[in-house]
Amino acid sequence: MYSFGEQLRHYFERPHTGCPRRPVAGRAAWLGAELADSRAWCEELGPDQVAELRAAVDHARSTPRETRELTQQDFPLPGLGGAIRRWRSALSDGLGFVLVRGFPVEQWSQAEAELAFFGLGTHLGVPGAQNPDGDLLGHVRDLSAEALHADERLYRTNRRIRFHCDAADAVGLLCLRSSAQGGESRLVSSASVFDHLLATRPELAERLCETFLLDARLPAGAAIAHTPVRPCCFDGERLRSFIHLDYFRSVERHPGAALDPLARAALDAWEAFAERPEVSLEMQLRPGDLQLVSNHSVVHARSAYADDPAAPRHLLRLWLSLV
Repeated sequence: MYSFGEQLRHYFERPHTGCPRRPVAGRAAWLGAELADSRAWCEELGPDQVAELRAAVDHARSTPRETRELTQQDFPLPGLGGAIRRWRSALSDGLGFVLVRGFPVEQWSQAEAELAFFGLGTHLGVPGAQNPDGDLLGHVRDLSAEALHADERLYRTNRRIRFHCDAADAVGLLCLRSSAQGGESRLVSSASVFDHLLATRPELAERLCETFLLDARLPAGAAIAHTPVRPCCFDGERLRSFIHLDYFRSVERHPGAALDPLARAALDAWEAFAERPEVSLEMQLRPGDLQLVSNHSVVHARSAYADDPAAPRHLLRLWLSLV
């Protein structure tokens, strides 16, 4: 398992040789309109696979280890090996995302769902801490009613989250309960957006290959207010992107952290193209859905949502390093 610092260092160690001069293209450069009627990115668990997950949960519960200490050996999934390799390949070398349906979360207790998700995650990659507190398994819920600080990380609210990446090779979201209204997930290919800017506004594509300041979203007075990040890194063959439209903009709340005009224009143009209905792919996660997304080639967003107070929206989250 990776600590928060190890997780950040692993993810942001992205080779960069300079801004691409030609379109990145490739399998990861797709448009939502091309995939909307396809199910090449969606799989359904079969009865044997569900039974194997159930058996692995029972096996793991018989060990004295805590969930965060589980290894692949504690959670055997030999029958799912082929599917797991296929999902990893989709993240690393394919479209950059996959949706797996059919996890029986409504028949499992929350503890069993957490164990199944984390155990599966150890086969997909190395789970990493999602915050300085070292949380390896995140809970995506609306905590607005609690005493949060004014600039709380947006996933802990029910507000809209603009297109962004998480600081991990891949993020997994397992839906336990969906919202009463809203909360749609949208994905966009960062390569497709970059190629559009390269063709139409090359000076903005070039600016995205230079440093921006990322808001740390910590309470006032915290030791770290922001950190430098290069949104787009190109190693001569592959583009790796880290986009966070909200936090690249909100950094201006800190003294001396104003966006320069070209940086502001680059974010605006990136968002304008990504927001076109034919560019992004929208999906509503329902109970038992597992969404796996590469944070190098796909950027994701979420609409605002409203909860049923008796059954509020609840997703489990893993950050994974694909090593």
